Amino acid sequence: MRGRHGDVSWMYKRASSKDVDDEYGKEETTIRMPNGLGKDIGNPPWSRSLPHVLVAIISSFLFGYHLGVVNETLESISLDLGFSGSTMAEGLVVSTCLGGAFVGSMFSGWIADGIGRRRAFQLCALPMIIGASMSAITKNLWGMLLGRLFVGTGMGIGPAVAALYVSEVSPAYVRGAYGSSTQIAACLGILVALFVGLPAKEILGWWRICFWVATIPAAFLALFMEFCAESPHWLFKRGRGAEAEAELERLFGGLHVKYSMAELSKSERGDDADAVKFSELISPRNFGVVFIGSTLFALQQLSGINAVFYFSSTVFKNAGVPSDSGNICVGIANLSGSIIAMILMDKLGRRVLLLGSFLGMVKNFLINSNELSYLVNDIILN
Repeated sequence: MRGRHGDVSWMYKRASSKDVDDEYGKEETTIRMPNGLGKDIGNPPWSRSLPHVLVAIISSFLFGYHLGVVNETLESISLDLGFSGSTMAEGLVVSTCLGGAFVGSMFSGWIADGIGRRRAFQLCALPMIIGASMSAITKNLWGMLLGRLFVGTGMGIGPAVAALYVSEVSPAYVRGAYGSSTQIAACLGILVALFVGLPAKEILGWWRICFWVATIPAAFLALFMEFCAESPHWLFKRGRGAEAEAELERLFGGLHVKYSMAELSKSERGDDADAVKFSELISPRNFGVVFIGSTLFALQQLSGINAVFYFSSTVFKNAGVPSDSGNICVGIANLSGSIIAMILMDKLGRRVLLLGSFLGMVKNFLINSNELSYLVNDIILN
């Protein structure tokens, strides 16, 4: 179906949307009937785009799974690979994956714009399959680190492309809920990793099974994305209008194609993608938005939640709490918060949820700071 749409033939150069403004710029959300009256076509059905969104968020699920897979299994991995008791080696097993994710995230935008969203998903699945397989069969620490590095590059590419793709294929009235599904998938991935890792302490070599499990959703992502719609926004920017129309029909239905194309035309009008420079992100016009967005992400990381996902088993064990039940409670709490956000996103708005969540983080930070001060005083006095 790609490249063809009925008898419509488009002769496109790689140009701005001005070339198609006359075709779509005046379309409305109504259909003109023979009697001249307008008929409201309403919102496009959300169910059409849902399968495409579900496939895309597999990448976010994998992100969460690989964050949590070393939690329950780190102790048995260290025993099998001969670095038990080495906190440096254990830290490397965790942080090497994040280093790969950092590298992958730096190139995710260029990859998505260069080869398209669908191919970017398939590309991110490849190192996840290779890296998880390397970790599952390794006999030493270096093999584990190399496998985690490969996985990390895929983790860096996938979630960023998923957030972009979901926003581009979702109807506007459910875009907030669908956008939250990426975070829910990541939380679900963490929870599944914690469940899968439970037998690691009793069954010798079970941690290898945990890594093999990760190859299954990665293979599904690469396979099923072949049947998903390409981003109409990306196709339109590349001057492939007929294909953009065809994908919009798949995602929203035929009644909404012309209006959606008009919206694409409006969003792209006067914008030459080749003229955009990275330096514009720090220009006075954009700096405030970029700074606030970056700060929100930084505060989330500085809250220490990632350390909980990596080392909660050790923390619970030292505190005398069964690690299996403690980890499951952490995973359920994390998932519950994401589900609540998805339900309230389009009702309360983003700002209210951000203010509420960060106020809770500030309160938690103050409580932990007081506890830390008491601990320091006890150490000094003793």
